[in-house]
Amino acid sequence: MKLLFRWEGALVIFLILELIFFGLMNPDFLNLTNLIFSMNDYVYIGLAAIPMTYVIITGGIDVSVGSTIGLTSIIIGVLWMNGLNVWLAVLIALLISACAGAVNGTVVATTNVQPLVVTLGTMFLFSGIALVISGGSSASGYEGISGFPDAFVQLANGETFGLPNPILFFFGIMIFFAVMLNLTRFGRQVFLVGINPKSARYSGIRVKSIIIWSYIIAGLGGGVSGLILTSYFSSARSDLGTEAVLPVITAVVLGGTSITGGKGTVVGTGIASIVIGMMQYGLQMMSMTSQETSVVIGFLLIIAVLLRLTNWGLLKKFHTKKAAVKEP
Repeated sequence: MKLLFRWEGALVIFLILELIFFGLMNPDFLNLTNLIFSMNDYVYIGLAAIPMTYVIITGGIDVSVGSTIGLTSIIIGVLWMNGLNVWLAVLIALLISACAGAVNGTVVATTNVQPLVVTLGTMFLFSGIALVISGGSSASGYEGISGFPDAFVQLANGETFGLPNPILFFFGIMIFFAVMLNLTRFGRQVFLVGINPKSARYSGIRVKSIIIWSYIIAGLGGGVSGLILTSYFSSARSDLGTEAVLPVITAVVLGGTSITGGKGTVVGTGIASIVIGMMQYGLQMMSMTSQETSVVIGFLLIIAVLLRLTNWGLLKKFHTKKAAVKEP
């Protein structure tokens, strides 16, 4: 019962109901192979949302993640196109994405400027740099840079043990960051900074360092997401992450992370990413346009958040009181 009344349990129940509903609407939806491989289309959201959980738990936010995705993608393409080994290009691009996160974290941690304002500015900065790089390499927004080696393309299009590689990346990253958040000193300090930065500072926690590293992790998450997208489409483009910002932040908040900081789970973010992706896939199978799908998803997400803030809280309170009455 304790697990049932956790928000993650509610998301799992919602996911099951979602599968049943779309299965009744279209029996082809429940084809296991289709369900598994459909995750390739939206797994990039989870790859960026899971590290973003750290930033939002500290009380911050990073709306530049979409620009980081595009910047990572075009850097991989340009470096490879100019003769660099593709895997070395990937390493350099990921390092640059981590540096982008460090820029966000340093400005947020050392100034009184709101994280939303800071990352809004760097969003335009990173996307502008990506466009300049793209223009200098004569790569158009639609065609991009293609022709990557097969080994790189198979990174996101291949299979391991019968499962698509992006899914393995997704669950591997979710487990890693969940362990780091819940079972390490750094993870506990992330929560303490989000709950009360002043108390954390007086307790000897290096608050600025924790904030900077949280943004570095988020930047690296955007880089990994850009890497997987580039491999999946076999094309490096500066606009790959244009529409990723809202789904990423929505997945984090829907997963149970408080937008004011101090509370959140990586597992909840991962489940919420799957819920959002399956909803998109199901609505598309019902022949809905992308605009209609956005309306339905937005409406249902608002309802879900309201339920979490009201009814779900009341259910937990009722369960707690009931348990207290049974104690001798």
